[in-house]
Amino acid sequence: MSAPTTARTELFARVLAPENRANPYPLYAELRAQPVSQQADGTWVVSGFDEISALLHDPRISSDMDNADHATRMDVQKSLLTRDPPNHDRLRRAVMTTFTPAVVESLRADVRRMTDRLLDAVGSRTRVDVVDEIAYPLPVAVICALLGIPERDEARFHGWADTIARGLDLDPTMSQSERDAIAHASTELTAYLAELTAQRAQRPGSDLISGLISGGARSESLTGEDLVITTRLLLIAGHETTVNLLTNGMLTLLRHPDVLARFRNDPELVVPMIEEIVRYEPSVQFRYRATLADIEIGGATIPRGATVVLLLAAGNRDPRHFTDPDSFIPDRIPNEHFGFGGGIHYCIGAPLARMEAQIVLPELVRRLDNPRLVVDPPPYRPAATLRGPRHLWVEVDRILH
Repeated sequence: MSAPTTARTELFARVLAPENRANPYPLYAELRAQPVSQQADGTWVVSGFDEISALLHDPRISSDMDNADHATRMDVQKSLLTRDPPNHDRLRRAVMTTFTPAVVESLRADVRRMTDRLLDAVGSRTRVDVVDEIAYPLPVAVICALLGIPERDEARFHGWADTIARGLDLDPTMSQSERDAIAHASTELTAYLAELTAQRAQRPGSDLISGLISGGARSESLTGEDLVITTRLLLIAGHETTVNLLTNGMLTLLRHPDVLARFRNDPELVVPMIEEIVRYEPSVQFRYRATLADIEIGGATIPRGATVVLLLAAGNRDPRHFTDPDSFIPDRIPNEHFGFGGGIHYCIGAPLARMEAQIVLPELVRRLDNPRLVVDPPPYRPAATLRGPRHLWVEVDRILH
């Protein structure tokens, strides 16, 4: 029986509430009973696969929330994720010219070495925090190496990134102290990157920042605010989503010991399994959009100037599109999902995230002898948009070599 309309209008507020971070999926199922629904605060939530897919490719919907009449806004600079064409296309082209498949592939051996080093560092201990000891430091080291950020500065980004990620929720119930903290972290990170990019403009190297500055035959060079904001996006998005992918992946395997055992005996399963992880437990749960015109969809009319939530994680479990969507099926085929978004904003870093997961997850499964969850559910980070455990404590008999 579907939820009463009055209850459904409060569902997305409950999604944002910290107490539902560990398992928002029952709320998503309730929302899908009406795939396009207006919430009590006026926000429109789109939760069905077909409806989300249509809007991801609809030019009448904007990524710039300044086009929404009543959106809750954070005072942050706009990256290519929150811009529309032609500015979006210009910035994306600059990144894609530099951040090529060959660049990603060249990192594979380094990722293997980093993974081995992090697991070796556990030593003889029998309790591991997969987040703090593996899933966080590795993607940070990779993206910093790509951007040419000194290794000594890596630790500074943890607090900044966590705080800024909370601002992505556009939560109207957020306290002023939280807003102030987000603004402060944003200012600190932007100031750091402004100094770093200015140094790189004077002394270019072979890193991505230098590539953005020099441009290329297919893109213009980036300078000033565009350069700083794009670098900031690559830094945060380049590790935050991968931290969640690795952690959510390991958590899912530990909750499915039959799949874990199968994967241990068949490492080639890793490619389809990662696609299933990003469908089943996506790092990015939803994205905000604004309508540029009235849009009829899913039996409703979303008016011009509305704030729209594309609930990607709900679409990923839509039974109209997936068979047995709440089951984790590691070799699911076909598996068209929104784990990396869609449309013109499809995740630039998807090849890098896939490559890191294809190396790290098999090594965790191979080297963690008899892994067991210490706490389930684990504690989660504050952000609902970028959803993932803050810690993932695992007991093991030993670390294998």
